[in-house]
Amino acid sequence: MPDKNYDVVVIGGGPGGYVAAIRAAQLGLKTACVEMRATLGGTCLNVGCIPSKALLSTSEKFSEAKHDLPKLGVKLGSVELDLPAMMAHKSKVVKENTAGIEFLFKKNKIDWLKGRGRISGPGEVTVEGDGGAQTVGAKNIVIATGSDVMPLKGVEIDERRIVSSTGALELDRVPDHLVVIGGGVIGLEMGSVWSRLGSKVTVVEFLDRVLPGMDGEVSKNMQRILKKQGLEFRLSTKVTSARVTNAGVALTVEPAKGGEAETIEADVVLVAIGRRPYTADLGLEAAGVETDERGRVRIDGHWRTNVPGVYAIGDVVEGAMLAHKAEEEGVAVAEVIAGQSAHINYDAIPNVVYTHPEVASVGRTEEQLKADGVEYKAGKFPFSANGRARAIASTDGFVKVLADKASDRVLGVHIVGPFAGELIAELALAIEFGASAEDIARTSHAHPTLTEAVKEAALAVDGRPLHI
Repeated sequence: MPDKNYDVVVIGGGPGGYVAAIRAAQLGLKTACVEMRATLGGTCLNVGCIPSKALLSTSEKFSEAKHDLPKLGVKLGSVELDLPAMMAHKSKVVKENTAGIEFLFKKNKIDWLKGRGRISGPGEVTVEGDGGAQTVGAKNIVIATGSDVMPLKGVEIDERRIVSSTGALELDRVPDHLVVIGGGVIGLEMGSVWSRLGSKVTVVEFLDRVLPGMDGEVSKNMQRILKKQGLEFRLSTKVTSARVTNAGVALTVEPAKGGEAETIEADVVLVAIGRRPYTADLGLEAAGVETDERGRVRIDGHWRTNVPGVYAIGDVVEGAMLAHKAEEEGVAVAEVIAGQSAHINYDAIPNVVYTHPEVASVGRTEEQLKADGVEYKAGKFPFSANGRARAIASTDGFVKVLADKASDRVLGVHIVGPFAGELIAELALAIEFGASAEDIARTSHAHPTLTEAVKEAALAVDGRPLHI
C-alpha cells in the first residue's frame, strides 16, 4: 500500500513543476512535488536563468564602469574585478530565490518529497531519497522534469576545462581564451559575461548564423553588435574532438560541409549546443507512456499523455524550452486536472536573450511567414532615432513589427535593443488579444521612453513613422 495518497503528484520542482504544484494546491487538490535537488527551483533557479542573469547584470555594470561611464562624465579611476564577490552575489540571489519557493510550498501546504521520483505503477510514484524509498499514491501525475545539457560527441564535459553552462557559472578565474561551442542563447549569454570580464571569446557555430530559429535580421544584427564588443565567430564550423592538455584544451574543428581540420587552443571550452528532455529513469516505458524520436513525452492538446491520469509539461514536451512557457503549462495542467478549461496561445510566448543589447521576440519571424505564404507588412524603427535611447547612450538595435497585410493583425515582433525583454510584454499582450498594428500606433506611449520605438515601428507598418 502507498505510504500516502495525493490528488496530484508533480515529478520535478522547476518552474513548470513548482508552479503546477502551487496552482493545484490553490484549487484545493492535495498536492506533493518530487524534487531530487537539495533546493527547489530546478535548473532555472539553481544553475540556469537566475544565476546567469546575476552574472550578466554584474558583468555589464563592470564593463560599463570600465569603458562607458567616462564618456558620460563619470570618472571612477581604476576599476578592478572582484570575481569572488561577484560569484557571492550570484549565490546569494540563487539562495533567496530557491528559499522563496520553499516558503510558497509551506504556505500552500504542498509536501516536498525529497529524492528521485519515478512512476512505479498505475497511480503510484516511488521516491528514492537519502532515507530510503517511499511509494505514494497519485490520482494524477505530472511529469515536469525539465531538460539536461545536450552532449557533443568527442567533447567530454568535466566541468573544469570543458564545461557546460553549469560549470561556466562557477569558474574561479577569468579564462584568457574561452571557446563557446554553440551560437544560441546560452552560448551568447555566457560568452558575453566572460568577454566583459576580460576573456577572449570565440564562438564556434555549426550553422551559418547565430541565434538560429530567431528572425534572420535579428541574428545578423546581433552578430555584428557582439563582434563590435569583441566576440569572434567561426560560423559553418563543426567541432570534431577536444583534448585536455596541460595548458588547457585543444579543440579540433573543420568546415561544417567538410574540409581541412585545424586546432583551436583554449583555456576553457563551453559546450552550449542545446538541451534535451530529462526523461531517464522515470519509469515511462514500463508505465506505457509514449515518447517521440527526440525523447519528448507525447501529449494531446490538454497536456495528457496516452496513459490516463499522467500529464507532462515544460521541457519534456514539444515546444520552446523556456521557463515561462513551462510555468504557463503548469498553471494550465493544474486547472485541467481540477476540471476547469485551460488554453495557451503559444504564438504569444516571448523569447528573450539577455545579452547587451537584449534580444526579444514574440510570434512569427519573417522567414516563417514567407515559408507559409502569408502576406504581411513590416514596420521598423531604430533606437538611434529614439530620444530615451540616446539619453542612456544605448542606441544599437531596432523594433520590427510584422502585421497581416489584409487585416493588420500583429503576427510577430522582434526587438534588438535596451531592455528589449521588458518591452516585449506589450507585444505579447497585443498578440494575445489579436491587436492590430494600428491599435499599438493609436495607443499613447509616454515620452521620453524606449516604448516610443514600439509605437513608431507600429506606425511604420502603415508607412507613417513620425520621427524618422
